[in-house]
Amino acid sequence: MKDKTVCVCPPHVSHEGFASLATPTYRASTIAFPNAAAFANRMDRGPDGYIYGLHGTPTSRTLEAAISALEGAAHTMLQPSGQASISVVFLALLKPGDTVLIPDCAYPPVSSLCNGYLADRGIAHRVYDPLIGGDIAGLIDDSVKLIWVESPGSATMEVQDLPAIAKAAHDRGVLVGMDNTWASPLHFKPLAYGADIVVEALTKYFSGHSDLLMGSVSVTDEGVYKQLKSTMSMLGIGVSPDDCSLVLRGMETMAVRLKHGSDVALNFATRMSKIIDPALILHPALPTFPQHGMWQRDFAGASALFSIMIPADMAGELDGLIDQAKTFSIGASWGGTHSLMVPMAIGTMRKFDGNAPSGIILRLSIGMEDPDDLWTDLAPILDAIAHHQPA
Repeated sequence: MKDKTVCVCPPHVSHEGFASLATPTYRASTIAFPNAAAFANRMDRGPDGYIYGLHGTPTSRTLEAAISALEGAAHTMLQPSGQASISVVFLALLKPGDTVLIPDCAYPPVSSLCNGYLADRGIAHRVYDPLIGGDIAGLIDDSVKLIWVESPGSATMEVQDLPAIAKAAHDRGVLVGMDNTWASPLHFKPLAYGADIVVEALTKYFSGHSDLLMGSVSVTDEGVYKQLKSTMSMLGIGVSPDDCSLVLRGMETMAVRLKHGSDVALNFATRMSKIIDPALILHPALPTFPQHGMWQRDFAGASALFSIMIPADMAGELDGLIDQAKTFSIGASWGGTHSLMVPMAIGTMRKFDGNAPSGIILRLSIGMEDPDDLWTDLAPILDAIAHHQPA
């Protein structure tokens, strides 16, 4: 070959004897075919075949397979964010005239999707009390095609009765999807409790370092898989193999990080309950938590994310107390190595009281810093809450 060709097509190098513990990062837009006939018949490779880099490389397929193994799923698909994953589910499974039921504790962009894009296209939604359980059967009419669950709710921690909701839905032929980001599949497997679809924001515990965005959708039903995969293809949704490689690397320490964060978070919640009214602490693993029994029944463990209700007459002081923190960072998301705190005005967003009737919470995500430094940041906030709570 001439020099210009060698620059583009380097000589073959044997891989014999090479065995890395890291998953290779395969980057591709074009997928090369061995001959013209193979290219002409490329669709025969099916939804899992390699056709074009947008639809996956061995790197993304490895991540999908790992997530499927954790979820107990037949198929997993990757999207650019957790919200993109939820949107793909809604767009693929709902058509004009259909209705989706969403819990009052759902991630706020889910409501925005329903109130905006879906409503403009004739797809309705209704908001339900996340604590409704099996009584959701009374909300299911012929237009309902999907029930969405988020448990625990990522701000106010409502634990939903997924088995009861799934039974009511399946009795009417309705699909159930769940956002499982709080627990991850290490601590809860929704498909084993009746969900048909499970979404994870891989941005959080899976990647674990607050440096990328990605989401996943996992399913067991082949028909649902093909609907989702077709919609992703039409919309041109894909993910970077470099980001997949980072998520795979993050997964190697996910169990250790989640255990550390959840252990410290529960220790903090327990210590807090001796300083402030335990009813103000929204942590499902605390015995005083309203849905503790349901959490204990279904979940294998907790999370590093929990919230504190803030007395209404303390709201004016909260920002100043947060700004004094030396170790906690202030920002959205969770599941990374850096601890986070963020104030949230829940009362303006909800239709049902749920777990936070006062409307103002401080959400905490525990990372990998020394717990003593984190507690030093929290102590002044707890003292102020104790001063303002009713006697």
